[in-house]
Amino acid sequence: MKRRINLALQGGGAHGAFTWGVLDRLLEEPEIEIAGISGTSAGALNGAALKAGLLRGGRAAARENLDWFWGEVDRADDLHMNQWLTFWPDLMLRTMRAFVPRAALDGLSLVVSPYDYGPFYTNPLRKIAESLIFEHVCSPRGPALFVSATNVRTGKIRVFRGTEITVDALMASACLPTLFRTVEIHNPATGRHEAYWDGGYSGNPALFPLFDPALPRDIVVVNINPLVRDSVPRNAPDILDRINEISFNSSLLSELRAIGFVRRLIAEGKVPGDTMKDVLVHMIADDRLMTSLAVDSKILPTTGMLAELKAAGRRSAAAFLRDHGDKLNRSCSVDLQATYS
Repeated sequence: MKRRINLALQGGGAHGAFTWGVLDRLLEEPEIEIAGISGTSAGALNGAALKAGLLRGGRAAARENLDWFWGEVDRADDLHMNQWLTFWPDLMLRTMRAFVPRAALDGLSLVVSPYDYGPFYTNPLRKIAESLIFEHVCSPRGPALFVSATNVRTGKIRVFRGTEITVDALMASACLPTLFRTVEIHNPATGRHEAYWDGGYSGNPALFPLFDPALPRDIVVVNINPLVRDSVPRNAPDILDRINEISFNSSLLSELRAIGFVRRLIAEGKVPGDTMKDVLVHMIADDRLMTSLAVDSKILPTTGMLAELKAAGRRSAAAFLRDHGDKLNRSCSVDLQATYS
């Protein structure tokens, strides 16, 4: 029997290779139908690659397309330092990566803007994204795709859908402003070009587009930003990393809190069940793995790390299917109150 689900895919730079593994494993299950995808940053790129592959040739093509996408990311090498060291010899670049303290590189991003790179500025993700088949990405067929970015001027989320999803929309969703230049896109609601940054600041990922009545109740969140860390950070880089994790998870926790509230109202009979959607939440994550990774590996992945993350994602998806697969379309597998309280 078909089990229709929605996917909510978090951003997290190179750590999004974990999501690659999750999707690869889910695509092996013919009874699971992906009806909707909401993605931010790396999650948006994963979603676009997944949808383009599905429409091009089904599940096998989707897996191949995800393999291709992450292979291109791996070949792009470094998504940060190449921005301002493009003109440096490759040996010098690798030497700096190996021996320059991370704090020094972090400090550079506080005093050097992407607008200071001049003619050496480049965004290696753009060329990869341009190779996606956008007639498929924007198609009304296949899974409904939603891509989130943050309006710089208002701080509000903008959700791109359908033909609004362009290369620029994907680049906006993945635009960390300390690394990449602001992406400007026309907004028909305001009649002007608006500036956008990474969607993680306002929705990582946004769940509310998946509340559409035409979509199934189940939302499977693929979480790559740790919700919980047992240790308390003491040094400056670790403190900053945890601040970023908390801020990038805050919108997700807020939406989970709202879902939990609505579910309680429905369960207590305070609102009719047909007036509000009784969303079933599931989560695939590996917080132990993610807390063990250096946060700078999101933009400085070590050799072989992407393949290791893919393997970890496959294991986590397999464990979810084993332990909670029977709950799809039936019940929530996440203790929402414990998650957001």
